[in-house]
This record gives sequence, structure tokens and C-alpha cells, in this order.
Amino acid sequence: MNDPLARVEIDGIAAGGDGVARTEGMVVFTPRTAIGDVALVRLTRHKRFARGTLISLDRESPDRIVATCAHYVQDRCGGCQLQHMTYDAQRRAKATIIADSLRRIGRRETPQFDVEASEAQWRYRRKLTLHLRRSGDHWIAGLHPYDDPRGVFQLEDCPITDERVLAVWTSLRARFEFLPSETALRVAVRLVSGGAAVVVEGGRSWPDPERFIQAVDGVVELWWKPEQGRTRRIAARIGGQHAGASFAQVNARVAMRLRDYVLDRVRAHSPTTVVDAYAGVGDTALALASETTVTAIELDASAVEQFADRLRLPSRAISGRVEERLEEALPADVVLLNPPRSGVDPHVTNVLEHVTSPPRAIIYVSCDAATLARDLARMPRYRLASVRAYDMFPQTAHVETVCELVPEAA
Repeated sequence: MNDPLARVEIDGIAAGGDGVARTEGMVVFTPRTAIGDVALVRLTRHKRFARGTLISLDRESPDRIVATCAHYVQDRCGGCQLQHMTYDAQRRAKATIIADSLRRIGRRETPQFDVEASEAQWRYRRKLTLHLRRSGDHWIAGLHPYDDPRGVFQLEDCPITDERVLAVWTSLRARFEFLPSETALRVAVRLVSGGAAVVVEGGRSWPDPERFIQAVDGVVELWWKPEQGRTRRIAARIGGQHAGASFAQVNARVAMRLRDYVLDRVRAHSPTTVVDAYAGVGDTALALASETTVTAIELDASAVEQFADRLRLPSRAISGRVEERLEEALPADVVLLNPPRSGVDPHVTNVLEHVTSPPRAIIYVSCDAATLARDLARMPRYRLASVRAYDMFPQTAHVETVCELVPEAA
């Protein structure tokens, strides 16, 4: 039986960037649509919702524009979700996504806020991760189509990525024979001081990675995460800095503004003690340690090694999982949470909800509105004092949010 067709009007944008409409009492999520579109879509029904495939537009939204990237249209690239919308419409959509998540999932009344614009809407990404698939005697290196998570198309250009990153990728393509001998790999290139770091994921053996780094222009560090094992640095050019494999400011200028705002919110509570959970390479902890006592917690031991000696006692750095080390770092005047997209472990919110002496503030930095809201719902002891969002990732549905939480009695 053929999937049915329906004519729908898009009245919202969902967290993943799909347009939202309703027909016959069912919510329909349709990629590549904008608020105000009237569209003919093919429906794929699920139990409680439907997925829509755009067939044609009867009426175009005033927010709709022609996408800049050829891959976005021809290859249905899943790397971006909002290129077909004006930049102002993208920011409005992201503000609505955050507010809706905080209200519906987090059960919080949300103060008025805007999504701070990025200075650059294109060529801002300092990191690009591609999927490699062997096809006969050559490799395909690219991204997944949004409607085919197993497929990979050959990437020729990525207009949101810094041209220096793309130049390294061009050099890499000519040296794929030096990679682990596998049918599929995942490779990331990111800018670091003095050049680029490359992280290769996959493979069971790699006899001579030195040949790879020496053959590729601009690469100063090579990291590998084999199928069984942890990520480790396996090669570096002489004089190459130890930059770490896990951390990258994808949009450096917006990241700096966000960090300055976080520091401002921490300092607003005049803390004498701060816990910086998920501390990364320690930039925030080091900025605060000159004026307060900081306990920085970070799982990546190599990252901790980079900054631990630069913290002045009694400040300290702890290597370990936040859910396992947070209790020993409390009490503290301010707790800073900056977890990965999956949010914090339930034990973290449980500890903060029931600690005898609650912090004056929790500053929570999130790149996923849904997991942020879920975590806030687990901490009803704290009210939402302020929200600010930053458009770290123009053309995509992703957005960074900073929430300031204070105890209800405060």
C-alpha cells in the first residue's frame, strides 16, 4: 500500500529542525520546511506521530530562502537542518525550541531571552568529522543524508566549515591508504595551535601511523580510538603541542562570548568555592582560580594533565566521572555544569537536589535543550533565575543554552 498524501500547514519547528504540522489529529514532522509553508507531504505513520516527506509547496513561508550548499539539496545532507530558512527565522526557532523544552519537560517558567547571533553564519566550524566508507578500491568520505543514517555521500565542500579545515581534508584524501585497513572509519579534523589535529575512530590495528602524519600537510597531532580501547595520541610532529582529542571550540568567537558570560554569572554570586564539573581543558577553571578556590572535575585524564599544575592551591583538578567525584567536592558556593549532549548522570542531579548545604547557584551550560530540561526537572529545589542562548551552530538546529539556577528560598 502506498503511503498516504496530506496537505499541511507548518506552524512550528521541532528540536531536530523538522517543521511541525497537524493533520487528522496527528502531529507530522517534515524536514526542510519552515513556519508558514503549506506543503503536500507523503506520510509515514507511527504510533503517535507521522513523518512527512516534502513533495511540493503550495505556499512558501516568508522565512524560506534558497539553501547555499549544493549538498543540502542534492545529497539531502544531514549536517545542517535550517539552511532553507533566513537567519532571523533560525534564531527565533531555536528560542522557541528552548522555551518549549524548559516549559514542557523541565516544568519551568522561562524568563524572556534571545538567541545571541553568531558573528559568522558561514565558515565558522573549526572541526569537521566525516564518515569513511570503502567502495571497491577507493574511499567515500562524507556525511549521512538526513533520511539515510547508514548512507554516506562524497563531500566536496562544507560552507559552514573553515577553509583551513577543508584544506587539511583535501590533503588527507590523497593519503587514505595509510589509514587502518578497514571498510569503515570515522575521522575528525580540527584546528589547533600550529596546525590541525586528526582523530581516527575504528580499526583493530594500525602498524605505521607515523607514515600517515608525515604524509599529510598541516597535521601536527594524530589520535586513534581503536574498536577496542580508549582514545590515545599515537603520533605528533616534532614541536607539536599536546592539544587533546576531545575538545574543540567549533565556533571560537561565540564560544569566547559564552565563556565570558558564564564567568560573569559565576562571579555575580561572589563565590569563595566553585566546582567546575566537566572542566574540559580547564580554561574556565583557570580563569576563576586566581580569585576563588576551584575544584575542576574532568573524565579525560590527558586533559587534566594539561592544566592541573597551573591551578594554584588550594584549587585542584580531579580526574574522574562527575557522578563519582562530585560529592567529595561539595559543599561549594557555585557549581558549574557543562556536560556533553546526553546531559548529566541522574546521580549528579540527585546529589545537588539533596545536598545539605545547596550552592548559591548552579550554572548549567547545555548543547541540547531536551536533556537540559530533563535535568532541571530532576532538581525542583532550584528555580530558574536566568536564561541566555548562543547560536554556536548557524544553519543547524543545535544551540547552546546557559541556565542560572538558584535555591527556591533565595
